[in-house]
Amino acid sequence: MIRVLLADDQPLVRTGFRMILDAEPDIEVAGEAGDGADAVRQCRALRPDVVVMDIRMPVLDGIAATAQIAAEGQVRVLVLTTFHLDEYVIAALRAGASGFLLKDVDAAKLAEAIRVIATGNAIVDPAVTRRLLEQFAHRLPAAAPSKLAGAPSPDGATASLDGLTEREVDVLALVARGLSNAEIAAELVVTETTVKTHVHHLLTKLGVRDRVQLVIFAYDAGLARSPS
Repeated sequence: MIRVLLADDQPLVRTGFRMILDAEPDIEVAGEAGDGADAVRQCRALRPDVVVMDIRMPVLDGIAATAQIAAEGQVRVLVLTTFHLDEYVIAALRAGASGFLLKDVDAAKLAEAIRVIATGNAIVDPAVTRRLLEQFAHRLPAAAPSKLAGAPSPDGATASLDGLTEREVDVLALVARGLSNAEIAAELVVTETTVKTHVHHLLTKLGVRDRVQLVIFAYDAGLARSPS
C-alpha cells in the first residue's frame, strides 16, 4: 500500500484528490495538510511514501516545504501546478521534488505518477518541461549547490560533460527538452532499449538520482536553454 499525504491550501482540491485516490486499491491517503509547514510536520509524524504538493501555500510555500522534506530523504514529493508556465516549478525541482504535473491531470495519470515516484523513479510532464525550459530557463538564476538536492553546480555540470560520449550528450539534451524514451529513440533513429541504456549511463556518470535531476543538470550545463 502506497501512503500519500495531500498538501494544498484549498480544501476542495484536497477532497477531490482524496476521492480519486481512495478509489485506487493500492493507494491510501494518510493525511492532509493546508500549508507547507503542516506538510513538513505531518511527513515527520506520518512517514508517507509520497507527498502531493501544491506550490503556492501560506505559512511555508511548497518549494520551501519540498526542500525540507527532500533533505530528510524519507519521503518523495510530487509537485502539482495550476499553470502550464510556472517558473516556480524549476525551483521546486531544484529543491528535490521527484516530479511535477499539471493540476488538470486526469485521475489515472495522477495515480500512475504516484506509483512511479513511490518506486523511486521520477516523472516529468514532457509538454510542461519543454515549455518551461523554452520560456524560463534562460532567465532563471542557478541555485546554490547546497540547494540542488544532489545535482551539480553550473561549473561542475559543464566540466562533467567532458566525461560523456557525443551520443550521451545528445540524449541528455533531448531528455532536457522533455522527450520520452520513445520520442528520443525516434529522433535519434535508435531503439528504445538503446535510449534506456544511455539514460542509465547518464545517471551513473553524472551521479544524479533520476530523470528530473538530469533536466536540472542539462540546464546548468547550458544544454536546455532556449535557442533565443
